Amino acid sequence: MRSVRGSSSRRNREERGWLRGAPPPRSVRVLPVALLVGVTTATLVTPHAADLGFLLGAIPPLAVLSYGPVATAVMGALVVVVLNLPVTHLNRPGNTDLLTVVFVALLSVFLSYVRRLRDAQLVMERAIGEAVQQAVMPPLPERVGRVGCTGFYRAAQDGTLVGGDFFDVRAGPHGVRAVMGDVQGHGLAAMATVVSLLGAFREAVLDQPDLASVAARMDRRLGVDSAGVRHAELFATAVLLEFTPDARAVRMVAYGHPAPVLLHEGRAREVTVTSAPPLGLGLIGADPPKEVTVALGPGDRLLLASDGVWEARNASGTFYPLPERLSDMADTVSGDLADAVWTDLGLRHYEVRDDATLLVLTPQPPGT
Repeated sequence: MRSVRGSSSRRNREERGWLRGAPPPRSVRVLPVALLVGVTTATLVTPHAADLGFLLGAIPPLAVLSYGPVATAVMGALVVVVLNLPVTHLNRPGNTDLLTVVFVALLSVFLSYVRRLRDAQLVMERAIGEAVQQAVMPPLPERVGRVGCTGFYRAAQDGTLVGGDFFDVRAGPHGVRAVMGDVQGHGLAAMATVVSLLGAFREAVLDQPDLASVAARMDRRLGVDSAGVRHAELFATAVLLEFTPDARAVRMVAYGHPAPVLLHEGRAREVTVTSAPPLGLGLIGADPPKEVTVALGPGDRLLLASDGVWEARNASGTFYPLPERLSDMADTVSGDLADAVWTDLGLRHYEVRDDATLLVLTPQPPGT
């Protein structure tokens, strides 16, 4: 699960990571040292720079943001030394001023110690959270049966790996089956529903004879989870695929989710699928889905995308033309196609406001 961004976005992610306990940006780490060297050099060059001595008092608090207790103590000691060197012309501070600097330096060492403990706790909590989210949606294998797989996931809620979208590809006694869906809500609040639906899908792949039965199992799971909850309104859109054993055809059904895009001989087109209502609304039996079978040839690929990609808009409010852009990317290898679409969204200034999910499936019939 990767994301591709420009340099400014990488800088933003670095700063957000700093707030979550990661190392601070380089500019923050260098600032205390640069300030100490700059003030010291200026006072050595001319006695008229003595008025800059007050800047040295800011160095220990700045060191708290970047360094541990030992390094902060060293920076505080250097400040006291520089203040008392005759050659810097700063050796005339009053006792009160010097004591204030010493007190600030000692207080900064204590704050740095507390910050280090807090950062260690944040790093541990984030590692646990990432492990849980990776367990929910582990990285896809490169191949499931005769189907090559490439997945891309970018959660809308910053700091999370799993949001309201989900996908999976599993082999079972009835062939290779794949699912992509989008549950109500975003971020960590939607993860419990994602866990339930993925569990129901993985179980149904093993014993349900067709896609409609797999969807019915997922629909029942949503009904059980929302039972007894007033105004639960728990639902999810989904599209399910099943490849024939020789991977020369694929069957698919949709439940309120965008249809897959087929890349065939350098051209991309959205597969026509009559969608049934979303899962969880209690309507799955009243309006059965229309299953569609699509023949697959050598080199064909299927790309599934979530609403976050289809509904990305530019400054003029135009939706991202996914099939058109895929036709221009037809020469991109399957393993890079999802990343290429994400990069194209950024380069063409389309804003993604929802979870962005892409799944590229490359069937490989015998002899290819």
